[in-house]
Amino acid sequence: MQKSDIHNAVNAIRELFAATPLQLSEHLSTLFNADIYLKREDLTPVRSYKVRGAYNFFRKALAGGHSDRTFVCASAGNHAQGFAFACRHFGVKGVVFMPVTTPQQKIDKTRKFGGEFITIRLIGDIFDQCYKAARDHVEATGGVMVPPFDHADIMEGQATVAAEILEQLPEGVTPDLMIMPVGGGGLSAGMTGYLADDLPASAFLFAEPVGAPSLKCSLEAGQIVTLSKVDNFVDGAAVARIGDANFEALRRFSADQVLLVPENAICGTIIDMLNVEGVVLEPAGALAIAALSLLPPETIAGKSVVLVVSGGNFDFERLPDVKERAMRYAGLKKYFILRLPQRPGALRDFLNLLGPDDDIARFEYLKKSARNFGSILIGIETTHASNFAGLFQRFEENGLGFEDITENEILANLII
Repeated sequence: MQKSDIHNAVNAIRELFAATPLQLSEHLSTLFNADIYLKREDLTPVRSYKVRGAYNFFRKALAGGHSDRTFVCASAGNHAQGFAFACRHFGVKGVVFMPVTTPQQKIDKTRKFGGEFITIRLIGDIFDQCYKAARDHVEATGGVMVPPFDHADIMEGQATVAAEILEQLPEGVTPDLMIMPVGGGGLSAGMTGYLADDLPASAFLFAEPVGAPSLKCSLEAGQIVTLSKVDNFVDGAAVARIGDANFEALRRFSADQVLLVPENAICGTIIDMLNVEGVVLEPAGALAIAALSLLPPETIAGKSVVLVVSGGNFDFERLPDVKERAMRYAGLKKYFILRLPQRPGALRDFLNLLGPDDDIARFEYLKKSARNFGSILIGIETTHASNFAGLFQRFEENGLGFEDITENEILANLII
């Protein structure tokens, strides 16, 4: 990539929208004793940076004489919206392949952005399955594939984020750290390529969800690794295989520069940003912010840190699940299997063990046929995680049998 080409892409994108803001977050800056800047890609017309790469691809493809062909893409949501937006902007036909598991909100918005110019097809449970279906469609029909990340024109479009950041930073400020979310690698490959002469390699950090560590595993192996299993919770970054061109651009970095962020920690960030900053983020959009808590405080304190907020397409039907997972990660909610005696007053005795800030959020008999004891599923919420230590002690002092199943993924998925 040439900087002049990226600057041309920036100028072209101005036809669609002004530069997204680079904002100093007072909340995060105070929390981490640093200057934390947020590049607000959730404020593009499609609420994610993906429109940049899609638009850049279209303008180059159409300039190359492909206006009579059908464009095709595969996406878990954000690339699809950018693709649909570009189809309508340029007045060309497009077919969007999306996983069946894509949140309905993203499907509806894709249809809204593309209007009569696009057709949506839902295929497969994960991105990689629908990506294969899209490639097969292109081969069968002679269409033009618009990759979500694995293409030079896509990376060039995403690199415009970095070009804007350098223009927007306060005079005299050079980032000590730049943290970017990673799914397929288009954004991180584009940005690091543009900034290669401006920042040392050590200044870059990459945030991936624990359930989809395609970049980290590939860097550790020294070659691209295709993950056998992917957690789709962070749907905007749930990619089993990083792009070939993207990995080539990123292979100079160390696997230690990739931070694996627990999905439940991302939930905590979504809730925090919504409640404190009034910012609506999707899981992938919260990745870089959530990664801050994984770093030793001394690596952040007193420094200038830029975080890319990559998307805000959040389906509010997911909010109860996000809140639940956030509370569990913060240690404010736990689930237990209790072995309670089957005698009058046993439940009252148990309730007397609860502290003044403990609240029962779930209570369910799992077995009612036992003669002397009954098994009970109980969920307890509290105001401070430290309250559970005292509760456990009271359980043990009173001979109450219990098992904490909060982090037991198999049991939790079956009965919670």
